[in-house]
Amino acid sequence: MQASFRTVVCLAAVLTAVAARADDLKIGLIAPFSGSETAGLEMDNGIKAFFKLHGDVVAGRKVIVISRDAPTPAPDVARRLAQELVTRDKVDVLAGHLFTPTAIAAGQVSTQSKTPMLIMNAATSGILAKFPYTARASFTVAQTTAPLARWVAKNGMKRVFTIVADYAPGIDSENAFQREFVEAGGTMTGSIRVPLDTIDFASYIRRIQDSETGGVFAFLPAPDQAKNFIKAFRDAGLDKKGVKLVVEGGMLQPQITATLDDDAIGIISSQHYSEDHQSQENMAFVEAYKSVSGNRIPTYISVGAFDAMNMLYKAVEAQAGKLDPVKSVEIWRNMKLESPRGPVSFDPQTRDIVQNIYIRRLERKNGILTNVEFETYDAVKDNGKQ
Repeated sequence: MQASFRTVVCLAAVLTAVAARADDLKIGLIAPFSGSETAGLEMDNGIKAFFKLHGDVVAGRKVIVISRDAPTPAPDVARRLAQELVTRDKVDVLAGHLFTPTAIAAGQVSTQSKTPMLIMNAATSGILAKFPYTARASFTVAQTTAPLARWVAKNGMKRVFTIVADYAPGIDSENAFQREFVEAGGTMTGSIRVPLDTIDFASYIRRIQDSETGGVFAFLPAPDQAKNFIKAFRDAGLDKKGVKLVVEGGMLQPQITATLDDDAIGIISSQHYSEDHQSQENMAFVEAYKSVSGNRIPTYISVGAFDAMNMLYKAVEAQAGKLDPVKSVEIWRNMKLESPRGPVSFDPQTRDIVQNIYIRRLERKNGILTNVEFETYDAVKDNGKQ
């Protein structure tokens, strides 16, 4: 099934490229469309939701999306796909990227070919430094984690243990949490970095218990990791012993919370987007997203794709239908948007997104486990490069 689905995606991309007209605005979307990840589907649906609300023509140019499947963080695959999109398909902009390695590999192609690129997810700090024609429409984990550390210190947790996935975003989250928490007067009781394929947390839970910590910060965003760790934490009775669990919001995506039970109610997280965000923009986005996705719930990946399209449209409109790489970057540096996630701007020095970060509590709302925002940190920049 996976092989046949991958074939369909690639065939559809080829047919789209053949059907495209010379004056069409072509987007080369590199994302996982096969395997266990759903990010490609979430990005594609985010784009479709944008089309539903804003149309698929900008400044007189029909917008065409040419999708390429990058199911794993393999730089050589992403580099080849980006090169094909630029040289053969003649795309005007590169986009997508769940994984940091694919964003870096495609960024090299973007730089060499002077093709604008918009990152819809890849969340490691510092990606943009070497890629002058790239901007990020998503977030960094340092950006979403640092406010949570400050909130934790302010709300009575003085001793905290960190456990993160052992890859670049996990290490960014660990560094950001520990730095901010210690600066706010907290004490670290220990830290663990676990392999990305870890699903058995028994030995790690014992180390947390032995640390006599008062709280745990976790960043384990893979669905099986997230739900297994939360279950192991509860089964060990750590919450009943007064140990608080706080997590980066990637651990509580809708597809993960749908697998949890009421024992998970009360978990505190931080993120830049929740499907429950209370605004007219988000209500319209959620309805549009559901209508194009078979009633799925949008995620932070979906909103990254939606806002990347908004960035693209505004740059094309400002250039009367053109997409000059230098002018586009200058437009993005100074852009302000009202996103489904809230107000968005960009750091003119780094081209990284500046946005509100929300502290959320997992609650059952209308029968569904939902991340309910209750405190906001305004206009947060990425601090992972400090």
